[in-house]
Amino acid sequence: METFDRVKLLIGGENYLKLKNSKVAVFGVGGVGGYVVEALVRSGVENITIFDSDVVAKSNLNRQIIATSENLGRDKVEVLKERVLSINKNAKVKCEKVFYLPENADNFDLSGYDYVVDAVDTVTAKIEIIERCKKAGVKVISCMGTGGKLNPLELKVCNIEKTSVCPLARVMRRELKKRNISDVLVVYSTEESKGETKEKSPPSMIFVPASAGLLIAKTVVEDLISR
Repeated sequence: METFDRVKLLIGGENYLKLKNSKVAVFGVGGVGGYVVEALVRSGVENITIFDSDVVAKSNLNRQIIATSENLGRDKVEVLKERVLSINKNAKVKCEKVFYLPENADNFDLSGYDYVVDAVDTVTAKIEIIERCKKAGVKVISCMGTGGKLNPLELKVCNIEKTSVCPLARVMRRELKKRNISDVLVVYSTEESKGETKEKSPPSMIFVPASAGLLIAKTVVEDLISR
């Protein structure tokens, strides 16, 4: 069998072609975003732009799909591009090694994408991504907090207005409301945060970030083939 024959058997050849010809942008390719890209590529999506300014660090080894000892210190976008091409040599991966913020957002036109995934950590960047997508009429899905979570079964996909428990979702609801932005699709967890929170970075294991990434990719795929 060929690479995507099993995909075609499940969703049909016409829907596979929709995925193959779709253009998706993923902001943040760490614990969540890396798995988003992994799943999209293995589902047949060939046109992907990845945004991330970070490098692979030791602290990433416990949960990020691109993090290995051999890749420490390398740009995440370049490592992920290599991984994508090792899965599908026909993929077209554009790397943007940038920390996306309002100050540089004008440098990137989001209107040409069929879908945008927000998997970044900072509220300012998340708001900017969502606001730009809404103005451009581009579908966007945003990931809420996955740190301090252990149970992937408590992940949900819903409108931002229906979220609860998650502190990041609460902040996002408030900030989006200030800007009169509604109907934003998000993935979030109803689980209360666990673990020590004294460190600057939140506690985290692979289960929830990875599952959130796969859930986001599944949502994107279903939306793209439903058009």
